[in-house]
Amino acid sequence: MIRSIFKIALIQLGVGPNKVENLSHAQNLIRTAAQKGASIISLPECFNSPYGTQYFAKYAEKIPGESTDILSSLAKELNVFIVGGSIPEKDGEKYFNTSTVFSPAGEMVAKHRKVHLFDIDIPGKITFCESEVLHAGNNLTTFDTPYCKVGLGICYDIRFSEMAQLYAKQGCKLLLYPGAFNMTTGPAHWELLVRSRALNNQVYCAGISPARDTNASYVAWGHTTVANPWGKVIAECEHQEAVVYSDIDLNYLEEVRLQVPITLQRRHDLYSVENTQTS
Repeated sequence: MIRSIFKIALIQLGVGPNKVENLSHAQNLIRTAAQKGASIISLPECFNSPYGTQYFAKYAEKIPGESTDILSSLAKELNVFIVGGSIPEKDGEKYFNTSTVFSPAGEMVAKHRKVHLFDIDIPGKITFCESEVLHAGNNLTTFDTPYCKVGLGICYDIRFSEMAQLYAKQGCKLLLYPGAFNMTTGPAHWELLVRSRALNNQVYCAGISPARDTNASYVAWGHTTVANPWGKVIAECEHQEAVVYSDIDLNYLEEVRLQVPITLQRRHDLYSVENTQTS
């Protein structure tokens, strides 16, 4: 029987330079989340290493590898889905920012390579160029659970509304974006984007950040956030390490879709170039 309500746990992990300690700490918090009844548990972007172009090659692993083997074993032991935030992945001579998902059987059921690399330049505030080291993925990534289909993106992917729309069209009712917005874009856009993706597609949407470390070379905004299909924030935290829990109510999702029916009323024929009128 399909459960109409299930719990997710989003781990706003404090990440340091020691990979062994990062992995151990992540395991402890995953266990805590499972004990509190979470069925899907997600880590943040770059949960096993500091975030930065200078770290990607040094911390990169093949998949499967040390970090993903741990997640696989934990998912099976705890009988939960684990979304492995992301790690720097090495594949041949290329590096990717990659998220993996493990089922309660310990099987890797999804692997998402960040499609939209974080290359920005805001004069006087932040310049960052993932493409100096990383290659981009080229696939949308979904996975099925006994509760609903889930769409997966990483950080900058959340800015691209078409990606979320395609996930919704494929039947996803929950979108997860492990991400590490910074102190410039985070206050301005993080919550707004999470709420927008939820509202525009009438789905639940979550952004999962690492905790803020003001001594790091890249300082994350934090503020892990969950929004419901009405576009309302229903769970969040501040910038410190925390585990954010949220119930995902699929009956409520269907109520919203019935009350404000946009899915069936999208008239793509009205938006075609041929039908564009000018005045």
